[in-house]
Amino acid sequence: MTLTELNNLSEKEAFTQLEQCCVSKTWVNKMIASRPFSSENELIKKAASIWYNDCSVEDYKEAFTGHPKIGNVESLKEKFVHTAEWAGNEQSKVAEANIKTIEALAKVNELYEDKFDYIFIVSANDKSASDMLAIAYSRLSHNADDELFVAMNEQHKITVIRLAKLIEGLSENVDLSSHLTTHALDTSIGVPAKHMLITLKGLRDNQWKPMSVGITNNDGRISDVLPPGRLLIPGVYTMTFNTANYYKNNNQNGFYPEASIQFEVTDSSHYHIPLLINPFGYSTYRGS
Repeated sequence: MTLTELNNLSEKEAFTQLEQCCVSKTWVNKMIASRPFSSENELIKKAASIWYNDCSVEDYKEAFTGHPKIGNVESLKEKFVHTAEWAGNEQSKVAEANIKTIEALAKVNELYEDKFDYIFIVSANDKSASDMLAIAYSRLSHNADDELFVAMNEQHKITVIRLAKLIEGLSENVDLSSHLTTHALDTSIGVPAKHMLITLKGLRDNQWKPMSVGITNNDGRISDVLPPGRLLIPGVYTMTFNTANYYKNNNQNGFYPEASIQFEVTDSSHYHIPLLINPFGYSTYRGS
C-alpha cells in the first residue's frame, strides 16, 4: 500500500490497516484523523507524537494485547488474526532455540505477567531467544512505573517496524535510525562485545530511571536504543553497560561490574556512544 492509498482509504478501511501496526484504538483513531499525511516522514513523526503525547497508560496496555507471548504466536491468532503473521516473522529466531531456552522464556513470561499484569513486550527483530531471555530477566527488576516506560518504547519500535511493512517505500524514504546508538568492543581480545546488556537511563523526578534495555548483537551493536521518531529531549543521560555478566559469560574476571557513561544531549543530531573495554579498564568517546 502506498501512502496516497492510505490517505484515501475510508475510515473503516484505514482502521483495519493501521490496527495491524498497533491495536490501541486511541492511537489508530488519532492517526486516521491526522490524514492526509504529506510524506512518509510526517507519518512517522505523527505516529510518535500521538503515542507519546496523546495516549494514556490504558492505551499502552491495550496496545500490548496485540502481541503474543514471546514464542507463542498461536495465542494471538484467534484475537487478532491480521497481526499474527507479522508477529510470527518478528519472533522467527525463537524457533531456533533449544527446549531449555524455550522453557526458560515461558517461565520468565509467567513471572513478568504476574508482576506487571501484562505480557512481556520487546521488539524481537534480530534478537535470539537467549537475548530476549536476558532482557526479560533484567526488566523484571524494574518497578511498575519504570517498566511501563520501557515497555511503551518497545511497543513503538514494533509499531514503526509494522508501518514500514504496511507502507511501500517507507524504509527508503525515511530515516528510521535511532536518535541514539551504541557499540561495545572488547579490546583485550580484539572482538565485538556481543550479548552485553545495556540500559539507557534518564532523569525523572530527580532519579535515574530506565528508558530502554537492549543487548548487543554479534557486531557488538545496538541500533534501536530508541524507536524511530523518538527524540531525546536536551539533557543528561546515562548508559549502563552490564560488564559483570559479559565477563561471566565469557569465562573472564573483570574488575568493573558495570560501566556507566553519562553524556549530554543538546539537539536532534545522531548520538553514538561506543565503549572500549578490557577486564581492568574502559574508555569511551562520541562516535558517529
